[in-house]
Amino acid sequence: MSENFIFFLLLTMATCYSVILSASVIEDLNTLHPPSDFNSTISKNCHLNPSLRYCSASPMDLIEIFKSSIVASHLCNESRNLNCVESFPKIDLRNRPKIAPLYLSFHFFWKYCPLSILTIDLSNNSLKGSFPVDVLECKQIEVLDLSRNDLDGEVPFRIFSDLANLTALNLSNNKFTESKMSDLKLFFKRFNSSSFINSGLLPDHRKYKMKAVILLFVFPILVIVVVWFLWWLCFHRPDFLPRMLRRKHKFTPAMLWAATGGFLEKNLIVKCEGVDIYSGVLRDGTQVRVEIYGNEISRESRKEFIEECMILTQLSHKNLVEVLGWCDNRRMRAIVIEWLEGESVDMWLSRSPSPWKHRLKVAKGVLEGMLYLQEEWPAVDYDLRTNSLLLTRKLVPLISRFKLGHQNCSSKYIYKFGVFLFEMIVNRELRDEIKRGEFGFVRDIKMQFPKNLHIVINEAIELQKESMVNQAKAAMNLALMCTHQSSGHQPNLKYIYDTVTRLLGNHKMHETGEGRHKRILSR
Repeated sequence: MSENFIFFLLLTMATCYSVILSASVIEDLNTLHPPSDFNSTISKNCHLNPSLRYCSASPMDLIEIFKSSIVASHLCNESRNLNCVESFPKIDLRNRPKIAPLYLSFHFFWKYCPLSILTIDLSNNSLKGSFPVDVLECKQIEVLDLSRNDLDGEVPFRIFSDLANLTALNLSNNKFTESKMSDLKLFFKRFNSSSFINSGLLPDHRKYKMKAVILLFVFPILVIVVVWFLWWLCFHRPDFLPRMLRRKHKFTPAMLWAATGGFLEKNLIVKCEGVDIYSGVLRDGTQVRVEIYGNEISRESRKEFIEECMILTQLSHKNLVEVLGWCDNRRMRAIVIEWLEGESVDMWLSRSPSPWKHRLKVAKGVLEGMLYLQEEWPAVDYDLRTNSLLLTRKLVPLISRFKLGHQNCSSKYIYKFGVFLFEMIVNRELRDEIKRGEFGFVRDIKMQFPKNLHIVINEAIELQKESMVNQAKAAMNLALMCTHQSSGHQPNLKYIYDTVTRLLGNHKMHETGEGRHKRILSR
């Protein structure tokens, strides 16, 4: 008894059960059960032909073998085989999109598919999903056609190695994942490349063309754009770079342009010959004062300017403004200084009737800054005019104008401090004389002092007490010594500092004693 006898038996059973069978193959499988002699028939067949696929199955698989036989009988008819009883050579479900997915879902059929099947054609069925691996259970097949579907994912190339008889394969017009060329080379040896046209397995030449275009044209342009952008960052806006990659203290015109809002007129603080001073905010939020110098200088002078700025950025003292950096460009020279909420000493003297103690405190702060520069940076020149000295809200004086000068010129600074001390003491009328020149200002004071002390001293200073008159007189004498034309008669900075410190200390002691006296009287 051959395997074909099973199909004959099943065909007879299908006729017997025609009344029972429903219109759906799935419903048939759920209602039908193997006949009583089905197991013995399979045993006889396996005895005659042990190579039959279901011969290795366990008794537990009897239902699956029976279902597989039922599906085979239906599939034989659906595939339009001429003689389903004698042979079952092919499965032809092409152009049957409603039926093909149904039969693909019967895993048990492909597990026990008849050995007579040599051709499987499931083309043009709009099948979706991954590769139907169950079909490859029919290892004896010679032809497999899955073309013109919507299958996707990877193709299990390794399983194909078990299909020794497979000579014709068609996977074209699908959506499989592109495979490695090493896997495809083995298939090209067995099958024609036409088997994989538009399957998704072959490298897409259009993609490679696109890659070539990107590589040859887009990528160089992208590199140029990136290089240009990095160049722009490094040389125009380095403040966008990490701090470790920036040149310390170096500013660019673009940075200053951004900090001042494009050099808006509302940010212009001072405009005079050769220099414009703007207020601004750096990218990190630091408020700054930007001094822009408009006059053109030679290359040698530019080099000196840079050296000067490099020194100024190293200055560090509580009575000196902090120089944050500089800009040296063909179009711009500028110095960037920290921004301070306050006013100049000149504005402070004109605005408020400041007590004598506060004036001594400011003078002492100026001297501390002078001593620091003399000891640490003797080559740095600075300005001591009241309109250039800044004053914070806590009355801390700051020297704000610097440049590289000549060493061993302390006599000049002592003279300038004497003039500054006069400005701190004398009245407004005399102080206005300094606008005509320092020499005339100092001469007028010398003509009035000491016989007309009360005429010279600022009326805002409270000098009702004899001790304060003596302090003012001592300060005036100190200023006169500082403004002596002969450097041999000038005191040194240390002596001047000690004198001002002593005057400030005596004033505090006087205030303390006066306070105690008032408390005793109140008792």
